[in-house]
Amino acid sequence: MHTFTVTSGAVILNQQNQLLLKKDPIRGWELPGGCVEKNETLKDTAIREVKEETGIEIEILKFCGVSQEIKNSVCNMWWLGTPVGGELQTSCESLEVGFFDVEEALLLIENEDFKHELLLCLNYGAEPFYISF
Repeated sequence: MHTFTVTSGAVILNQQNQLLLKKDPIRGWELPGGCVEKNETLKDTAIREVKEETGIEIEILKFCGVSQEIKNSVCNMWWLGTPVGGELQTSCESLEVGFFDVEEALLLIENEDFKHELLLCLNYGAEPFYISF
């Protein structure tokens, strides 16, 4: 039986319109997010993962879309959110964390697919997206 991994991640913008990023030990700079656990909603996954990986508590504002990594059998759900508490802190999944201007974030993120997902999420007011790669 073939299975898909489902993840939920978030684009978090603070009051200065800066993005929350984490530096993964393997993939480098990226948006926070991770695997959906049993009996957990997609939305709750994003909230939990952001807190675990960055120390920041968030409120979800809207659903952005879905990206499907066909070759890796992964389906990523994307949300837009805002910080409501907590303090920046690293974890075993984040060597560094911080808020960055969009332009700087796009320079830090080396994975082109990650950049594309970020830009789609920042397309305010648009209908939810679906992409596959």
